[in-house]
This record gives sequence, C-alpha cells and structure tokens, in this order.
Amino acid sequence: MTDPWKTEVAGTRHMVVAGHYLAAHAAFTVLEAGGNAIDAGVAGGLALGVVQSDLVNIAGVAPIMIRTAAGETITIDGLGGWPSALDPQSFCREHGGRIPRGLQRTVVPAAPAAWIEALQRYGTMSFGEVAQGAVRLARDGFPLHRLTASVIAEHADEYREWDENASIYLPGGKLPRAGDIFRQEDLGRSLQYMVDQEAAKASGGRAAGLQAARDAFYRGDLGRRIVAYHEANGGLLRETDLTSYRVNIAPPVQTGFAGGTLLCCDAWCQGPVLAMVVNLLKGYDLASLPHNGPEHLHLLLESIKLAFADREHMFGDPNFVDVPVDWLLSEAYAQERRGQLHLDRAWPDLPPPGLDAPGRRTPAIGAGDPPPPPDTSYVCAVDRWGNTFSATPSDVSYQSPVIPGTGLVPSSRGSASWGDPSHPSGIAPGKRPRLTPNPAMWIAPDGRAMPFGTPGGDVQIQAMTQFLLNLLVWEMPPQLAVEMPRVATYSQPDTFEPHTAFPGLVKAEGRIAEDTLAGLGKLGHTVGRWPDSTYLAGSVCAIAPGPGGSLVAASDHRRPTYALGW
Repeated sequence: MTDPWKTEVAGTRHMVVAGHYLAAHAAFTVLEAGGNAIDAGVAGGLALGVVQSDLVNIAGVAPIMIRTAAGETITIDGLGGWPSALDPQSFCREHGGRIPRGLQRTVVPAAPAAWIEALQRYGTMSFGEVAQGAVRLARDGFPLHRLTASVIAEHADEYREWDENASIYLPGGKLPRAGDIFRQEDLGRSLQYMVDQEAAKASGGRAAGLQAARDAFYRGDLGRRIVAYHEANGGLLRETDLTSYRVNIAPPVQTGFAGGTLLCCDAWCQGPVLAMVVNLLKGYDLASLPHNGPEHLHLLLESIKLAFADREHMFGDPNFVDVPVDWLLSEAYAQERRGQLHLDRAWPDLPPPGLDAPGRRTPAIGAGDPPPPPDTSYVCAVDRWGNTFSATPSDVSYQSPVIPGTGLVPSSRGSASWGDPSHPSGIAPGKRPRLTPNPAMWIAPDGRAMPFGTPGGDVQIQAMTQFLLNLLVWEMPPQLAVEMPRVATYSQPDTFEPHTAFPGLVKAEGRIAEDTLAGLGKLGHTVGRWPDSTYLAGSVCAIAPGPGGSLVAASDHRRPTYALGW
C-alpha cells in the first residue's frame, strides 16, 4: 500500500472538508466561533458560490443531506422546477428537442432557499454570520486558482456571449490568470443586501431575520431584477415562480453496506444509482480480487452500466414520475440484475433496463473524448455534538447570462432535462431536472455518520463508489481511499444537453496498470487513458469516523479541496 500524497487530517472536536480551501476556511471559522455543522456547511457552501463561481452559483442548486446528533436524517433538494410559463412542446417545436442555451434553460433558483431552510431547521447562527466569509471574498477578491482559470479559458467564447458575464469573468477583455485577484463586487453587494435585510428584522428574532434574508431574494430587489430581466429578454421566470417556491424535504433512501447503512438522496437526482451499484456489487467477493485489476474493474463498470440503464429509462422528478425506488433497491432486484452482468464480456453499449419502461431511445453518439461536464463542488462538516452536513452545490456561469448588477446566474440546470416531454426526465412546468449532484452519508456500525460526495457530472456516483470500496472493502485509510486511481464509463447518455453517449468507452487514470487495461480490452471495453490524475475523475471529500471517537478527513488532490479540523 502506497503512502497518500496529501496529509490525512484528524481531530477530536470538529471537522470540515470543502472543494476549495477558502470555503473550508470559511466553514471552519464558523465552527471555531461556536457554530454547529449546519452553520459551517452553509458558510462553506456560500463561499463556494464565490470562489468557484464558474462551477457553483449563489442562485443555483444546493442539494443537502443533514443528520442530527439524535439520528434524524433529512434531505433538502435545493432544486427548482421549470417555470410555470413553460410550454412543454416548445423545445421540440422550436429547437429540435434540444434545451437551448441562455435564459430559456433557467429553472427556479433554489440554493438561497435551501441554505436558509437548513439554518432555520437545524442551525444556530444568523445568515449574516455564516455569509460573512462569502461576502468578504466577493467584495475584496481572492487569488484565482489555476483550475478556475482553466475553466474560464476553456469557456471564454461562451462568457463573451453576454456582456455582463464577460465583464466579470474576462476583466478588461482578458483571460484571468492563476493568482490574479478575482473580485465579484456585484455578487458581494447581492449577498450583503440579504444580510442587511435580515439585520433590519433582527428585533423580531432569529427566525424573522432568516425569513427576511430569504425574502430579499425571492420577494425583494434581487427577485424583481431577475424577473424583470427574464421578461425583457425572452426568459420564462415570473414573479410567482419565485414567491411560491419551497424546497422539498424528505428522508433519504438507503441500503445496507459493509455492516453499516448507505444514505442517498431520492430519484430527483442520481442518488439512488449509487445505492443500486453498491447493491449489485455486494453479491461478489470483491475483497478476494486484485484491487484495480481487470476482474474488479469489470464488475464495477458493468454494475454502473446496469444502474445507469435504469436511471435513463426510469428516473425523473418523483412528483411527476413513478420511480419504483423501493424495488430498485431491493436485494431481489439486485439478484435479478446480476443475471445480466456477464463476467466474461462487457455490454457493448448501455444494457436494457431491468423493468418495463417506455421504448428505448437512440442517444446521440459521440466521437473522441467526452467533453468535461458542467460541474459542481462539495462541502461537508461534522461538529462536536455529532451533527453531520453534506452538500453538493452547483451551477455554472457560462451557459446563461448574469443578471446585470447582481453577479447572479439563476440556475441553468434545465440543461439536465430532456426537451422531449415524453422522456422520464423531460420538461414540464414545475418539474425538476434530474440532478447529478447527490450528497451522501454512510452510517458506521457504531452509529457515527460519514458524509461524502464529489463533483463530476455522471462520474460522481462512479467516483463515490470507488471511494467506498477502497475504504470499506479494501480497508484503506480515508486519504488513500480518495487518492487511488479511478475509471469511469461513458456508455450512458450524458445527463447534460445534448445527452451524448460513448458506447463501450472507459476512461482510466494513467496510474492503473497497463495489464489491467489490456484485460479490460479483452473483455470488450474500449479503454482510453486519462493523465495519471485528473479532475475529470471526480474529487471526493469525506469525513470518516476514526478510532477513539476521532474524525478523519480526506480531501482529493485532483482539485483544490481542503480539510480543516481540531
């Protein structure tokens, strides 16, 4: 077993891990000031919307999982639906069934409501206290990380489509460089407006203040600016979409694994796919196989393909689509699906679904390397009382215009829907797109929770599965379990428009042995090489239960993730 590249961080009091070191610092500052894991997680999530605003938007999505010290676990979807003005046939009629770029792919921005809902239910601090780091980072600026600089450079032409986006992300008409001080003063003012509105109602108590911060976005100047811009520029959002919006709160779905319980979000995202893959793999003696050998990786990849086939044909907003999650997560169904996993050969493309579903659709077939997905980040926290927080906030800033004067890009997550309303994830007024972000937890046999998650689009559940197997089957230390090389299949139609599939294609990090890749090729996989380590393979963060009641954090070297604890 090799030594990890990054130092494992352990503590006994509290811990936070985030997709950017400045967000981790913002969250840890809140813990040190006496806040709990929910306060800290919200602080880190808001900071991610500033320091990684290429990938996470303050007005985007923010799915959250919270487990209290008493053992109650809930999920907050943090995901808005399509505006009420949407004509479900319009994209088929006007765009050939595609989801167009720009304002028309906007769904109701949900992140502000999700963060504040978490604070209202389980936090202890004000919005102003937890938003302090995000406000300061937006107003005063911070040194740009090289990954953010590279994402902006890759999407420079898209940023140039809208003057407001270009003025922020291409300051002075030039590409920002790694290390440049990056400021988002309008975004800072938008956050400060929410803080100020809360302060104005502080005499009414904490709950009244939090409601005022929420109203500042959904009923105040920010919401009015968003709606006015949509009305003037062909967008679909209207005032009632914002004023009537409420997050959805539900228990997680679950399955047993490694003597504990895996908790995932429901089928409004791809969360159940993670549990389905784990259920399939429980039927094999993985520990007896060479780690990252061809037999191990073949079982992994084929299990993922079987689960993705069910995702493609069955998953959609459960408020609109009957997704049989209980059956999909049953041992009987897993046993049935194992009969379609061939040990001696790979499916050449995506297998058929395991249940009757609408007629199979022919996806767009890609050539060459799959494009990087519109991406995401992650934050988790555990406090000294045992509260646990896990969130995967998202939404990019290059697919839709910044609302002038706000620094905000209301959620472009409509790109994860299908323009054909007959698809399970097809569009409809009020219907939520199927999210890729899916925060999760594993509950250890002693009852302690391990929050974990990653960015990466359709690679998310693939990276999360490999981390779990490394940690719980091969019993690696958490940091090493995160750092081990990964593979990913691209046989499935991509979640994001134009939903391209790459049948049979597997990408593998360069540290995986050549004879393993040759073995996968003999089994029928088409294997392409990634670099030794790549952000495209996901960037898992986790806080694992350690010996003696300690906490052990793992942060991924593939991105600017960071862990802090005490």
